[in-house]
Amino acid sequence: MRRNILNKIAIVCCLVGFAACKSKKLTVVKRPTTADSAAAARLNSTREKLSAIQANQVMFNTFTGKAKTKLDINGKSNDVTLNIRINRDQKIWISITAIAGIEVARAQITPDSVQVINRLQSVYLKKPFSYINNFAGKQVNFKTVQALLVGNAIPELLNEHATITNEGSNTLLSGNMQDVMYKLLIGADLKVTQTNLSNQLARQTLQVANNVFIKEGNRVIPSQIDISSTAGDKRIQANLRYNTVEFDKPLEYPFSIPKSYEPAN
Repeated sequence: MRRNILNKIAIVCCLVGFAACKSKKLTVVKRPTTADSAAAARLNSTREKLSAIQANQVMFNTFTGKAKTKLDINGKSNDVTLNIRINRDQKIWISITAIAGIEVARAQITPDSVQVINRLQSVYLKKPFSYINNFAGKQVNFKTVQALLVGNAIPELLNEHATITNEGSNTLLSGNMQDVMYKLLIGADLKVTQTNLSNQLARQTLQVANNVFIKEGNRVIPSQIDISSTAGDKRIQANLRYNTVEFDKPLEYPFSIPKSYEPAN
């Protein structure tokens, strides 16, 4: 029983997030429906197109935000609030709260580890990052999770081996990377609209849709991120709806396992 509950909490931590901060009204951005023809004309090579897309990725040192999230794990649905703090390329800190803002779990993810505290059952989990791959597929790494949380492209997909085609005002990047077929749909504003990964042999898929973009300072990110993941018979759907986001604020990442807690069996 403890293992099952912790597994579900770990899934949540792997796929979703954003960190709590003071309430702040978000500005919705109207995305362009056509590309700048002059700018598009200058992007004659694959390298130039990739450079332009990379230049429009959200850059930050720290990120904090809050999202009301609907989770469906193997057909079981729950509504939670996710508070996350990200120290870029180093750490993702997540607090999961339920009714009345009571924290039920806390997690800390690094490039090589995942730790989860289950406050409901007074137990904890310590695993290598590869534990996440049991639920989200081997193609997912720390930077994958980090990128998805702010609407960025998965870094490995922006490579010169990708096939680049135009679909109306959108740009489609597609290819095969280590047995994973990928498609990345980029809008006229060079922001990621859809991400699709598929490894048919391993029965693993990851689909992400970004919608309703918002502006925080000079950064534009999606306020709605819908994530669907399958790994064998495990199926996860996460619908994030962000109500606060901030960048580059001083953050703390409190995480300590109480001495009275026991490791999960």
